[in-house]
Amino acid sequence: MKDKTTALTSFMKQRRMGLNDFIQRLATNSYACKHPEVQSILNLSPPQDPELMNTNPSPPPSPSQQINLGPSSNPSAKPSDFHFLKVIGKGSFGKVLLARHRTDDQFYAVKVLQKKAILKKKEEKHIMSERNVLLKNVKHPFLVGLHYSFQTADKLYFILDYINGGELFYHLQRERCFLEPRARFYAAEIASALGYLHSLNIVYRDLKPENILLDSQGHIILTDFGLCKENIEPNGTTSTFCGTPEYLAPEVLHKQPYDRTVDWWCLGAVLYEMLYGLPPFYSRNTAEMYDNILNKPLQLKPNISNAARHLLEGLLQKDRTKRLGCTEDFTEIKNHIFFSPINWDDLNAKKITPPFNPNVTGPNDLRHFDPEFTDEPVPSSIGCSPDSALVTASIKEAAEAFVGFSYAPSMDSYL
Repeated sequence: MKDKTTALTSFMKQRRMGLNDFIQRLATNSYACKHPEVQSILNLSPPQDPELMNTNPSPPPSPSQQINLGPSSNPSAKPSDFHFLKVIGKGSFGKVLLARHRTDDQFYAVKVLQKKAILKKKEEKHIMSERNVLLKNVKHPFLVGLHYSFQTADKLYFILDYINGGELFYHLQRERCFLEPRARFYAAEIASALGYLHSLNIVYRDLKPENILLDSQGHIILTDFGLCKENIEPNGTTSTFCGTPEYLAPEVLHKQPYDRTVDWWCLGAVLYEMLYGLPPFYSRNTAEMYDNILNKPLQLKPNISNAARHLLEGLLQKDRTKRLGCTEDFTEIKNHIFFSPINWDDLNAKKITPPFNPNVTGPNDLRHFDPEFTDEPVPSSIGCSPDSALVTASIKEAAEAFVGFSYAPSMDSYL
């Protein structure tokens, strides 16, 4: 138990690191560098994904590289429309804050991103991809909703549904693992959301407990669409190396083309973690973990049902052409015996009572957010636009890179 606790503590610290930090550590580990698969991964030339690029500043994109998604649909929105109350999350490029709109008193999660930080790491395509995916989520019950977005000279603002039941990661930390009926309920709602994204030809690519929230009733909400890949047809593939180390599928590690079945591998990894407390193939030694993912057979302890065992073996199949979901996608997952207790129509209608109720008293109840975030003071710069004298030429050019970011839904979407 002591060894497992130590491994778990190490694991929690590691996954708070970005993939870039992980790669930097891997590159300086002499044992790791000798491993042929690790050498292959580190020898990406040129790097295909910002996570693997160095952190040297790079100039803003030239006009020919700028992203233009059309004119702003919401030119009147501004930071001063909101009263920013608490920091509830942090990422590489900014923060997520609980905010109340000054006019209608509604609570929102406002994701505030720094343009300069995004451009420095050449991440503007991922940010715009996140915005595009959010726009496509019309009414799915298990995906976070975007109300609108806008920008100032130096920041981007996503106005999102406020979800305060806590990260699945937070609840797993506290409880170590879940009983099978609870894990089945969460896995079913996650699978439904992934199936919906796949129906829009979107591959999620970064499923992990940190990106899975619980709403105030205890239903799953997927968030953070920054690594989604759009326009992947049913038989289409992509090859960008990205994701989170513990959840990388073998084909991604091999730098082979991969398809939407990468999401079913990640579902298997998350289900395994819910049942056992750690991801499959996990090791504190990162090179060993990669070797495990690529070569070690899946080992399942006998304390789960045969149906759960069969599902995990199907989802965590190293050969993606034999993986559960490779031919009929979500239909194969939905029809698996493990999910036989689930009525999918009732599930999507939220008619099934969640196995755990976060018991939040209202929007100001932040008990399920990590104090690491909520104890942090709200930056005074969040709710104001920069002084015009401070808007340098580089910031103006940065602003031009995000033309078309702002969005407001048409009235039709409310009918």
